[in-house]
Amino acid sequence: MAAVTRLLRPNLRNKNKKVFVFRSITSKLTREESEQDNGKYSCKIFNQCTKLKKISFPKEFRVLNLRSVQQRDAKKRQYKKADVPPPRTHKMATDQDWSAVWPAPRSFHPASVPLPIRQGYAEKGSAPSKFSNAELMKIPNFLHLTPPTVKQHCEALKKFCNPWPKGLETAEKWKNHFPIDIVTTDYCQASPTIRNPEARRVKLSIKLSDLKFDAHAKDKFLRLVGEHYNRDTDLVTIVTDRCPLRKQNYDYAMYLLTACYHESFTTESWEATKSEADMEYYHYDRNKSKESVEAILNWGRTPATANDKLKATNGFISSLEQLINEGENEYNLNKYKEEVIKMLNIGGKVK
Repeated sequence: MAAVTRLLRPNLRNKNKKVFVFRSITSKLTREESEQDNGKYSCKIFNQCTKLKKISFPKEFRVLNLRSVQQRDAKKRQYKKADVPPPRTHKMATDQDWSAVWPAPRSFHPASVPLPIRQGYAEKGSAPSKFSNAELMKIPNFLHLTPPTVKQHCEALKKFCNPWPKGLETAEKWKNHFPIDIVTTDYCQASPTIRNPEARRVKLSIKLSDLKFDAHAKDKFLRLVGEHYNRDTDLVTIVTDRCPLRKQNYDYAMYLLTACYHESFTTESWEATKSEADMEYYHYDRNKSKESVEAILNWGRTPATANDKLKATNGFISSLEQLINEGENEYNLNKYKEEVIKMLNIGGKVK
């Protein structure tokens, strides 16, 4: 009972009826204590508490301030603009070292470049100037690779380089010592990986005249390489891209060239039994036409020895072989005609 009164006492006070309300509530509670009959006490207490809602309380409640806070009117900050210095280009000397101004790659900065550069598009007037120009900042520039700067870099790297080897002063000397050309390609792209499948491709080229062959080996080598030989440029070209790595394709190309070269010098046992009809190309020395030409040249003569016989000229032999092996065309026919007239010593102009 005492605990309930302590809890209700501060809330039941009123300006005009302080004592009356307190006494009426306490008298009713004492009467209810005597009635302890099957839960009637709790129900009547609840009904009595609900009636307390009709008591009028003050509309404004006091606020508990743990500490006093002084409210001050916040003043707006006044920002002072900094004095912007003039561009650096106004203070640059005409003979200033440019490598000290732009020593490495960087984005375009208008205050450091003493050039009236313009880039972009404007509907009216000229193109935008270099100040606040996003187009100039987006693109890469090579202001750090001016000729004087490149010369300075070369002078700094010269102490780490070896002198150029003697005997390789001209391109002709390079070809004599290094007849094989290797061509590879590196790709720079914007993708999740830096590797490009086309970078594994290797192209090897060499002139046929740089390889030493005899007649048999040269013919066999040309048959082995097939369409990889270009008669117009006299180049043998081998392209490899079967292996996943460039080094593997390079080794494979060198292996193909070496295997074809050494295989061309191999003479099989059945090649000695070949007849004239089995020959792959026309050769004057092993053809019956040689006997026919010598018989015509020595008609009516009786030479004492075989060395005294008249023989066909080298020009006639080459023109005849070219005519039969390459086929008839205007050039081959005219050349063969001229060589025949020279060999037979027929007077008159060739028509």
